[in-house]
Amino acid sequence: MVCYNQNELLRRKPAARQKKREIEVVVLDTKWVKIPAHNPDLQVLKTAGEIIQNGGLVAFPTETVYGLGGDALNPESAKKIYAAKGRPSDNPLIVHICKTEDMEKIVREVPAQAYVLAERFWPGPLTMIMKKADCVPAETTGGLDTVAVRLPDHPAALGFIREAGGFVAAPSANTSGRPSPTLGKYVYEDMNGRIEMILDSGEVGIGVESTIIDLTEDIPVILRPGHVTLEMLQEVLGEVCLDPTMLESDCQQAPKAPGMKYRHYAPRGELVIVSGDRAKVSEKIAELLEEKRGQGLKTGVIVSREEQQLYKADSIKVTGERTDMAAVARSLFRILREFDEEQIDCMYVQAFPQDGIGQAVMNRMLKAAGHKMIEV
Repeated sequence: MVCYNQNELLRRKPAARQKKREIEVVVLDTKWVKIPAHNPDLQVLKTAGEIIQNGGLVAFPTETVYGLGGDALNPESAKKIYAAKGRPSDNPLIVHICKTEDMEKIVREVPAQAYVLAERFWPGPLTMIMKKADCVPAETTGGLDTVAVRLPDHPAALGFIREAGGFVAAPSANTSGRPSPTLGKYVYEDMNGRIEMILDSGEVGIGVESTIIDLTEDIPVILRPGHVTLEMLQEVLGEVCLDPTMLESDCQQAPKAPGMKYRHYAPRGELVIVSGDRAKVSEKIAELLEEKRGQGLKTGVIVSREEQQLYKADSIKVTGERTDMAAVARSLFRILREFDEEQIDCMYVQAFPQDGIGQAVMNRMLKAAGHKMIEV
């Protein structure tokens, strides 16, 4: 186990960077603890769990992205999460559990479909929305009478949730609107001084947040696409539909799930998606890159391995093979963070097919781009 705190990290930085840090207002002395994903140190998990039970916040790894955890049954903890993220309080939080049967304690009446889905996809990247029990405060659910529940597939996360009391409310561990963190260092960038502890077990495996399905409707509705795809859910449940606002640029309804209403995943520079015939898309992106470089702007492009030789840009990020959408999903948020580190002004990416996990990738990219898309 390696444990860092803020002061130790400052001593490791060059003097010029130290001076900048010293003038920042630090609310908390955030502990940054490195733990293995498998067989994590039980004492570390106990310490993290005690922080949650005492009303504090802990960032922790899951198989999807890092989460920012607080006590799901404590309304003050939910308020702290919203404050740490700078997140609107009508954006509901997901309650993470460590045993399937625990959903019965926070759900008014568990529908039969939930047990079927849990048997197939839990532990795993699937969140189910059901009617909440009275013990779940409105602050956790964004004022709704429903609760989003997930059982993650990550040994360290499960151990932490158990030590925290079994019910951890957790959105992604980033400041609101920024790319979700897939590495502990990105959590530290956003959350240092805002929370008590970061549990860091390295890079996550999936890279996009869990699929969210609403089981309170007559026909189950996907509110957020993810690694568990529409096709996989239809295979288990039969009829499943997509929420019509999922890919819209301006959703005015009260969000029933995280990420439905507000801009998410955005890099600091401008991201634009180019869609259409592949040859025409390549020509358009090359043209745009040249135009922006001529204006003295730093440019970036996200490409598949097959297309990386087509472009000239200040930063070229390769996602892997274009047909390997799991690799694209795994690398997307990391790439957006790297563009920020490199201070890239303008970024371009070719649209991906929206089948399977490609739907989740395009959902995140459209939100990251503020729905800026050029058709050619």
